[in-house]
Amino acid sequence: MANSKSRKSAGETACAPEISLSEPDAQPSPRLGQRQQEILDMVRGKGFESIENLARHFDVTPQTIRRDINSLSEIGLLQRHHGGAGLPSSVENYAYTARKILCLQEKKRIARALARQIPNKSSIFINIGTTTEEVARVLTEKERLRVITNNLNVAAMMSGNENFEVIVASGVVRGKDRGITGHATIDFIRQFKVDFGIIGISGIDRDGTLLDFDYREVGAAQAIIENSGKVFLAADHTKFGRNAMVRMGHIREIDAIFTDRRPPEEMVDLIGASDVTLHIAD
Repeated sequence: MANSKSRKSAGETACAPEISLSEPDAQPSPRLGQRQQEILDMVRGKGFESIENLARHFDVTPQTIRRDINSLSEIGLLQRHHGGAGLPSSVENYAYTARKILCLQEKKRIARALARQIPNKSSIFINIGTTTEEVARVLTEKERLRVITNNLNVAAMMSGNENFEVIVASGVVRGKDRGITGHATIDFIRQFKVDFGIIGISGIDRDGTLLDFDYREVGAAQAIIENSGKVFLAADHTKFGRNAMVRMGHIREIDAIFTDRRPPEEMVDLIGASDVTLHIAD
């Protein structure tokens, strides 16, 4: 199926992981503490916050703030600096185990909103990512989908529906998240033309550039964009303004963005100017 848009060359509540960080060795539990979540939001808003300012803001001791920062840093949500905390590195993503629980409820809402736009008897690409895995989980309720994926987690979930045909891309399997990448993956994807491409992303720059951390993963996502009738991007609100070092493309190459919260106004304007439909999950 020909792409519905002309593809240009690629040039409410706080998001809370389901983990408790009150102690450094804490194991997964219902939610992130309110103070830790607010620390995350403050650092994301400014890029850096000092321990002194955080302690004054929350009316707690600097030692308490240091423990919070250490715990958040251990799972990759913040980066420790002398005297404060900043955003994580642009060259390294959060660990897969952390991404699985980060914004989980928001990802589930996004998945339900996106799945409503996929009719039965459709052909789809689904790429690597924890948000796209949640989309795949909801899509298992559909009928007679033909699915092509470079994500073994997606393949395992969707092959449980006996009415689906699931095709797994060739390539090298990454042990950390069971994603499949490499030149063989890109060549495999390019053999198909499908109705919908469903992709995730690590970050969306303020100028609309889509960003990721792994150039091998980006190549597969670009092939999905090029060979899909419509491209749906699933991204929770923390991805807007987040930095990563590898360019994947631009939002103008996407047909619709599904997120859990209204993006910043400058981003909303850019999305509209790019002729992209914005879906905000209920």
